[in-house]
Amino acid sequence: MNQDWQTFLSSQHAHINDGVVAHFGDQSAELKHTASSTVLCDLSQYGLLRASGEEAQGFLQNLLSNDIRFVDAAHAQLSSFNTAKGRMLAVFTIWGDSEDYLLQLPSSILEALRKKLSMYVLRTKVKISDASNEYVSLGLSGKDAATLLSRISPELPQEVMGCVNHAGVHILKLDATRFQLTTSLDQAQTLWNVLSKDARPVGSVCWDSLNVRAGIPSIVPKTQEEFVPQMANLDALGGINFKKGCYPGQEIVARMHYLGKLKRRMYLAHLDGSEAPQPGDELFSDDMEGQASGMIANVAPSSEGGYDILAVLQTTSVEGYKLRTANNTELNILPLPYTLA
Repeated sequence: MNQDWQTFLSSQHAHINDGVVAHFGDQSAELKHTASSTVLCDLSQYGLLRASGEEAQGFLQNLLSNDIRFVDAAHAQLSSFNTAKGRMLAVFTIWGDSEDYLLQLPSSILEALRKKLSMYVLRTKVKISDASNEYVSLGLSGKDAATLLSRISPELPQEVMGCVNHAGVHILKLDATRFQLTTSLDQAQTLWNVLSKDARPVGSVCWDSLNVRAGIPSIVPKTQEEFVPQMANLDALGGINFKKGCYPGQEIVARMHYLGKLKRRMYLAHLDGSEAPQPGDELFSDDMEGQASGMIANVAPSSEGGYDILAVLQTTSVEGYKLRTANNTELNILPLPYTLA
């Protein structure tokens, strides 16, 4: 987190741990408010990579699962970067920044991904750099989010993953009630002061909770190389283009789409209890005879107590079997907000 931005947030009563806003005094109340009203959140749990240079588009096109040619000033996209075996190293949210591309991903894997992508540059006229300190990203969520944003911008994106740039603020529509704003430090302070009058500031776990409930996967260090994109529902989320050319892992991804029967999918579930599960934790069911039937991908505290999780599970285990953690806490499977094929 930019030090000046951290100083500003601290002046707004933010409690910051390891460069991420933990809460603004009452995490439990903030989670409940997130579920029922309009909230404002700093998104410093994410960082930004910049792909710049005259061959940036072709470079990303050859490496990522989606078709980068559809990214422009008005359209963002989800995309994955995979190993040769089709296992995801990262899921990016990508949008255009003038002639460059910005790739958003968890800060915990940013530097490793910068180095990994840079290995592919060779003689290509591309530079991969850490742009995290150049920008501030804010999340705005709730039934009044669009109304509040209309006071800032005369135009708002109408479609999911649509973008509008107004007066130095990049506005990305994530779903019907959620928007992400990315701008300069000075602009961010002004935006915060305006929006926080009507939207309650909340900690980063509140945004994580919204992402989990939305069924949006995020790859973190403990889950790198664990999932093929379809296992984490990236096909249902528009994060894979099956008509584009080759990229690392493309054969495995395409074969699973055209020839294979997908045996694992990502599900939304709730866990009761006070002990926080972790990404990478294994899950079990009686039909697997002691072998793991799945793995937790993402975790966030629930406004109802306990934890909401995204878990990649054997589809057969979900149908008619009780699923549990290693300490026998039972999973309650919940409906995702989108349809799986």
